[in-house]
Amino acid sequence: MIEEAEVSRATFYRHFPGKEELVRAYLEREDERIRARFAEAARSAESPAQLPALVAAALGDEICGAGFRGCPFINAAAEYPDRGHPIHQAVDTHRTWFRQTLTDTLTAAGHPDPAHAAQVLILLRDGAMVGGYLDDPEQIRTTLEKTIARL
Repeated sequence: MIEEAEVSRATFYRHFPGKEELVRAYLEREDERIRARFAEAARSAESPAQLPALVAAALGDEICGAGFRGCPFINAAAEYPDRGHPIHQAVDTHRTWFRQTLTDTLTAAGHPDPAHAAQVLILLRDGAMVGGYLDDPEQIRTTLEKTIARL
């Protein structure tokens, strides 16, 4: 990792004195990246009702991408199960934002039960992230997109 970053070991550890700080920083960066992608998808969507399909397509691209190793948030939560731990709290912050954003989107789209539908979408996303790593990612992408289209 230090070689990939093209910095000295001393510089690297000045910014990240331990693994936990590095993991937390990575999760925060991933959260920012996902929020930005969601905002861009929302701007490009013709209507709020189109946004879940755009999210499914983006997830499909991610799980089929080179080097995909599963969801960093799910992986971090498994490694740091204590809900009081700062890393687990970073996971919870991301998931709370994602759930609320989906609920708001589905409300704007006129869904009759947006909170429940948002929870279903999160379950589908979680399953796709795990399945995309463990199974055939293309098959998981297709299943995810078809299922979300029916929702």
